[in-house]
Amino acid sequence: MSLHSMPKAFSVVECERIIASIASAPKDEALLVGKNRDHNQRRSELVWIDKIDGMGWVMDRLIDLVRTSNRDRFDFDLRDFAESPQVSTYNAASGGHFAWHSDIGDGRFARQRKLTLVLQLSTSKSYEGGDLQIMPSANVLTANRDQGCVSIFPSFSLHQVTPITHGIRHSLTVWSHGPSFR
Repeated sequence: MSLHSMPKAFSVVECERIIASIASAPKDEALLVGKNRDHNQRRSELVWIDKIDGMGWVMDRLIDLVRTSNRDRFDFDLRDFAESPQVSTYNAASGGHFAWHSDIGDGRFARQRKLTLVLQLSTSKSYEGGDLQIMPSANVLTANRDQGCVSIFPSFSLHQVTPITHGIRHSLTVWSHGPSFR
C-alpha cells in the first residue's frame, strides 16, 4: 500500500504540452507554513493548472488515475479534489529541492488529504538529482523517473525531492481529499 506506480499514464506529447502551457504562466515561489518562505525546506516555483486555460483535460485524467489507484491499492474514503493541481519546477541554478515532509498537517485542506499523486513531466535525462523519494516505513523508495509516469502514495507518508544538481525537473502534484484520518 505504500507506492503505486503507473508508467506511461501520460504520453510524452501530453507532458510536453503541460510544460509548454506553464512557460508563460505567472509563477509563485513555493510557500510553506502560511506565508513564511523556508528555503531550507523547499525551493521551487509553482504554477496552478486551474489558472491556465485549456488544461481541464489534465484534471479529468488525474481524477481517473486516482480513482483506479484507490480502487486497486488503497481503498481510502475519497470525496473530492479540493485543491488545484500544481506544477513544481525545481532548478539546479536556484538549489531546487523539497526536504522530507508529509502532505497532511494544519493547512486548510491538509488534514483531509488522503492520496498524493505526482506526475513526472520532465525526461529523466534532463536533470540530475531531483529524485522523488517516499519513506512509508524504514525503507526509502524512489519513484519512477520516466516521463509520464504517475506515482501515488498516502499523503501521510514522508517524502522528499532530493536536491537538483544539474538541469530542471518539472512535476505535477495533486491531492485527493476525504474525511480526516483518525
